[in-house]
Amino acid sequence: MKRVLDFLKSNPVFQFATVEGDQPRCRPFGFHMVVDDKLYFCTGEGKKVWHQLKANPKFELSVSTANGEWLRLAGTAVFDSRPELVEKAFEVMPDLKHIYGPGKGATMAVFYVSEGQATLADMQGRNENFSI
Repeated sequence: MKRVLDFLKSNPVFQFATVEGDQPRCRPFGFHMVVDDKLYFCTGEGKKVWHQLKANPKFELSVSTANGEWLRLAGTAVFDSRPELVEKAFEVMPDLKHIYGPGKGATMAVFYVSEGQATLADMQGRNENFSI
């Protein structure tokens, strides 16, 4: 998982894809954290991505560099409602408090990757696969 985390840290905005009915949906995400050796992401309860993951928890993310390297990660979202995870997310990315902090009216939904399969690849033909 270290290679995947290093890549995400170096390339902090990635595209996160879900499905809605028969239509793929993709949007930029910029948050991740590791707790208890699990890779976590978050979104807001009530957002379209939250509804899509509730209906079908399968997702894929993709991120690339300017020099032709990329990461793809596919997995299943497992929501984890422990309050300490929200607090940890605020520590990792304090700006989240502006959206999901007390009195903001939005609730953060934290989820981790289950059954994750990652691929690191580049234009020179490197292709490494990892389980998360």
